[in-house]
Amino acid sequence: QVQLVESGGGSVQPGGSLRLSCAASGLIFKINSMGWYRQAPGKQRELVAAISNGGSTNYSDSVKGRFTISRDNAKRTVYVQMDSLKPEDTAVYYCNAEILRTIMSEGRDYWGQGTQVTVSS
Repeated sequence: QVQLVESGGGSVQPGGSLRLSCAASGLIFKINSMGWYRQAPGKQRELVAAISNGGSTNYSDSVKGRFTISRDNAKRTVYVQMDSLKPEDTAVYYCNAEILRTIMSEGRDYWGQGTQVTVSS
């Protein structure tokens, strides 16, 4: 089976920084896109940032210029560096990856368990 395990969440004051990590493990042939989503109370889950296997990135307008997504393919890990955090960034952050388990498989979305990020003074 495939698992995505996140780490790095926590509480921080406005203007502070956090770095989230997400490592994929299990039977994996290839990982295509990896990304981060977030869900605040009472709101729908939304894309924060995504990165392709080749390193192309995509950011939501709300985090552009403040968050930086990166990945280490050898470690099967995706990161997001979050700077200049605002109270509206408070949410549960979920890691996502499109993974092929074998050479014969189609890509399928996998999700982490979520990690809480709270930005408050």
